[in-house]
Amino acid sequence: MIAGGLGGSTGDMLMHSLDTVKTRQQGAPLALKYATTPKAYATIFREEGLLRGLYSGVTPAFCGSLPGTMIFFGTYEYSKRFLLDNGCPDSIAYLTGGFIGDLFASFVYVPSEVLKTRLQLQGRHNNPHFKSGYNYRGTLDAARTIVRVEGPAALFYGYKATIMRDLPFSALQFAFYEEFRKWAINWKGPEIGLGLEIGTGAMAGGLAGIITCPLDVVKTRLQTQVRTTTKPSTAPAAATISPQTRAFSTAAILKTSISSPSTTPPPAPDALKLQTSSVMLGLRLIYQTEGIAGWFRGVGPRAVWTSVQSGIMLVMYQSLLKQLEKLDLSEGEPV
Repeated sequence: MIAGGLGGSTGDMLMHSLDTVKTRQQGAPLALKYATTPKAYATIFREEGLLRGLYSGVTPAFCGSLPGTMIFFGTYEYSKRFLLDNGCPDSIAYLTGGFIGDLFASFVYVPSEVLKTRLQLQGRHNNPHFKSGYNYRGTLDAARTIVRVEGPAALFYGYKATIMRDLPFSALQFAFYEEFRKWAINWKGPEIGLGLEIGTGAMAGGLAGIITCPLDVVKTRLQTQVRTTTKPSTAPAAATISPQTRAFSTAAILKTSISSPSTTPPPAPDALKLQTSSVMLGLRLIYQTEGIAGWFRGVGPRAVWTSVQSGIMLVMYQSLLKQLEKLDLSEGEPV
């Protein structure tokens, strides 16, 4: 758990700026200044700076990453070993272990993901260069405002979308990683070396990130929306946007469940109004209006982010795990 927590949080912190670029591309798909990764990087850094721009939202990211990855790795290792010891096929054990690990960790990291994503999309406080529709002063102000305006449940808004993205991502990531590492061991022997350790982790994370990118797009659109409930009127009215609220009418064009709040993407530049909290309907609507490109918005930075983060996390995990095992063995030796 300790090895996984340190490895995961280190990878997340190092690659946070790229995650911010991905969030801007997905949350503001019509903003031409964020059209390509290098252009988005340069624009955010020039207009908003490093800490308040590219690293906005880093505090909730760390607060969710460290305990979340500790819970994930602890649950993953236990589940995987239990299944393998009871005769479960390797690939099924790796997939199932990833599913279970991420499910347990989700209760910790989803609220931090909501805060992180909104702060990344907003950027600096009183940002004159990009209008996200809200204006939080920082992490605590964001948490208090969300709870006051939208209710405590809003911290878990997009939970279903996050689970539908992260469960398959974690399952695929670790299934790929275990298989790639097995091939590397068969080729090089038990000690595959640092290069292959990084390569197997990076390939596993990058491939899983690309496959699950459409779900990540929907998750970002859902989690960056503010829920309000306004009574439908007979005459159309222009939506007003306060510094902390993006309002919309629940009298949507699309029929949605009463229990499922409608959502809107960032109003400037405007993206598709999903008007649903359904992940599958969101995927369909994005495809109908933006095509395949809409599903894979931000796939470049996501692939790079998941590759590098996964490589760093899994190398640190394996290294720290070996050191901890050596420490346990040395402490168990008779004096």
